[in-house]
Amino acid sequence: MLHAGEETLVYTEKGVYLTPPADDTAYYFCFPFLHEVDLFHAPEWVKDTVWYQIFPDRFANGNPAINPEGVRPWGSEDPTPTSFFGGDLQGIIDHLDYLVDLGISGIYLTPIFRAPSNHKYDTADYLEIDPHFGDKETLKTLVQRCHEKGIRVMLDAVFNHCGYEFAPFQDVLKNGESSPYKDWFHIRDFPLQSEPRPNYDTFAFVPQMPKLNTAHPDVRRYLLDVATYWIRECDIDGWRLDVANEIDHEFWREFRRAVKAQKPDVYILGEIWHDAMPWLRGDQFDAVMNYPVADAALRFFAKEEINAREFAERLMRVLHSYPATVNEAAFNLLGSHDTPRILTVCGEDVRKAKLLFLFQLTFTGSPCIYYGDEIGMTGGNDPGCRKCMIWDDDKQHRGLYEHVKQLIALRRQYRALRRGHIAVLHADEQTNQLVYEKTDGDETVVIIINRSNQAADIPLPFNAKKKRLVNLLTGERWAAEADGLSVSLPAYGFALYAVEK
Repeated sequence: MLHAGEETLVYTEKGVYLTPPADDTAYYFCFPFLHEVDLFHAPEWVKDTVWYQIFPDRFANGNPAINPEGVRPWGSEDPTPTSFFGGDLQGIIDHLDYLVDLGISGIYLTPIFRAPSNHKYDTADYLEIDPHFGDKETLKTLVQRCHEKGIRVMLDAVFNHCGYEFAPFQDVLKNGESSPYKDWFHIRDFPLQSEPRPNYDTFAFVPQMPKLNTAHPDVRRYLLDVATYWIRECDIDGWRLDVANEIDHEFWREFRRAVKAQKPDVYILGEIWHDAMPWLRGDQFDAVMNYPVADAALRFFAKEEINAREFAERLMRVLHSYPATVNEAAFNLLGSHDTPRILTVCGEDVRKAKLLFLFQLTFTGSPCIYYGDEIGMTGGNDPGCRKCMIWDDDKQHRGLYEHVKQLIALRRQYRALRRGHIAVLHADEQTNQLVYEKTDGDETVVIIINRSNQAADIPLPFNAKKKRLVNLLTGERWAAEADGLSVSLPAYGFALYAVEK
């Protein structure tokens, strides 16, 4: 019932009324009995994982003997859409200690299967590693070494579309309507043509990426075999599902049953840019890439397009759109191979970048760092965001690296930062001061942010009297003898306090 002065409205399952309907009990909201078997469960390990996304051609060159033809010297120039720099799986193996030092516990690799492009989203063979990245033995070694160091490995599954060189598509090109694979694709007429406009469905209108017909039984069987093969063969820990919203729900239901039967705690992550609840009912994905939260964070911290109150409202809107178990496993990214580098979005203001990482690594969900963002790499949209990783310490922003490393360590130390309930305590639309807390049982951590170009004294908006506070960034402890305390922060400053009870 909604009350406003003397006026009352009754909100029912069948609509809004001035008085409670008395002719039928069906007006009342009915909540079904919740059965244990219907509860959604994502893998527990995901909630404690900090991910690191790697674009293999640009991370590190560990085996020059398998370089593609025409490879450019490492970092010698800005990338183009078609340039190769020779990054490979051995390069990742060689730099695992770097990831361990940073605190990474999961790596997400963009596609590594055989394909002609540098990005590999145009798959030619789903059952072979691209020879310029390595081979199956190299991948097995990578996964094994990662597991020894406490790092999980997630691969990219491009099942919405294939590449122009995919053997079944080549068969259709050659044999037309007589091809046994003609129904694997969405073909409008024969013979096939790619110019001036393809007469078959594609991804993003790109002729080199024909769309797969995942409703066809043979296509389903093939792709499910691919998904289970790499789990069985190399013991990978997760699949990131490219363009997941363009594939039918029934396929994803079968996908979940197949991969979970192979490895029950495998992580299934969907690329969904909009409301994802239809995929998150426990029968398809474990999580989705949290683009709405990333967009809100960039607009608040980097671009300063929204104020603290609007930012808090956007966060709560996302959190209230999904069950808590979904939010805890959400894939919280700030940038990727599809978006400008976060320091570039911040106008190269490192203070803003530090605030972004602070928020990302204290928010509910599983954070993911795009390779190089932690050392202050810059670049605009693709291909600018796909520059070669900088391995020269003198050219890295070490202060930003140490900031990210410290936050990851605190996240690992305090369970409340990884799994705790989040509550916004203060969000001022004028000063853009933001205070929120994460709580888990008896553990409470308070995050205080001054997203302003002016120094500020920010009051602690909770009852701190007779409690001990620990500054998690400095280790300083102090007892609060009275309420009404405040924290002095510089422009774009921040503080984290653990509350000892």
